[in-house]
Amino acid sequence: MKRLAVLTGGGDAPGLNAVIRAVVKTAGLQYQAEVLGVRDGFDGFLEPGGVFPLTLDSVRGILPRGGTILGTASRGNPFARKIVREGKTIVVDVSEDVATSIRSLNLEALIVVGGDGTLHIAEELYRKGVPTIGVPKTIDNDISGTEVTFGFDTALNVAMDALDRLHTTAEAHHRVMILELMGRDAGFITLEAGVAGGADVILIPEIPFRFESICEKVRERMERGSSFSMIAAAEGARPVGERQVYRMGGDEVYTPRLGGIGQVVAEQVGEACGIETRVTVLGHLQRGGSPTAFDRWLATRFGAAAVRLAAEGGFGRMVALQGAHIVNIALTEALAVPKRVDPHGEGVATARGLGISFGD
Repeated sequence: MKRLAVLTGGGDAPGLNAVIRAVVKTAGLQYQAEVLGVRDGFDGFLEPGGVFPLTLDSVRGILPRGGTILGTASRGNPFARKIVREGKTIVVDVSEDVATSIRSLNLEALIVVGGDGTLHIAEELYRKGVPTIGVPKTIDNDISGTEVTFGFDTALNVAMDALDRLHTTAEAHHRVMILELMGRDAGFITLEAGVAGGADVILIPEIPFRFESICEKVRERMERGSSFSMIAAAEGARPVGERQVYRMGGDEVYTPRLGGIGQVVAEQVGEACGIETRVTVLGHLQRGGSPTAFDRWLATRFGAAAVRLAAEGGFGRMVALQGAHIVNIALTEALAVPKRVDPHGEGVATARGLGISFGD
């Protein structure tokens, strides 16, 4: 193996730089291979200066840094790219241009670090003959085949810390505090942070809720002498029979942006229960900052394993954590069924046993 490239796509997550560092150091020190970095996801293959050498000096000191030194593009799908032609915005397939660019670089492997959307692109490029290897990244922890993705632990700890801090002010002011967390279709952050942070109500996409059920929990606590309540709500949570709440619409390329469910819950609960409510939207704070020790360790293992897999010619596959071991599985297998919180699983059962309401 003489030359490989690495790119980061989709939303950023703590630990991306640890993957890049592990790829560069493992490839250079163990295989004496050259590593190229690709700027801003797959867009780098289409832009001047979008591909550049990564050396040991390039990755010095980046282990504790959040974000990614390569940049990322959450809307950089080469199979559906928006361009302006003759004054009109159109959607075109430039995947063959990307594949041609990759071939011209004489790459023996392309390590793609990303979530569900980015890895689907990697799989499609593999079908075009591009030697791709996937590294799962998402703070939502919603990729099947791996028990956990890097970035999740850091986001989880940020969410838990926010709940801890809101607890004290909620108690002091006798309020219902609602913390809106990330999680479009998967409620892992909200469930685990909610349990760890002592939430009274947890609202996740997998379990549609009723406003009256939330109010019942708040009233129950008030009757027991508790003058405040804590609600952890995933941005993708929704009332029974209703759609998710969006703050921005989408189109054939861009996914609609969720946001606002916390305010909806606050208004309904405040009016029904006659108690003051406040909303905190944690937003991108969950994505930023220095990764935890666990995420640094997992991301480093993933990056090193991806290089070893490339050396073995294991293309069209993704590295994953299963048990205590790093394994690899086919991208098709990893992406076949998205991972979701099991409404009847042990995690939800644990929360219910603690008296936490899911509003159902």
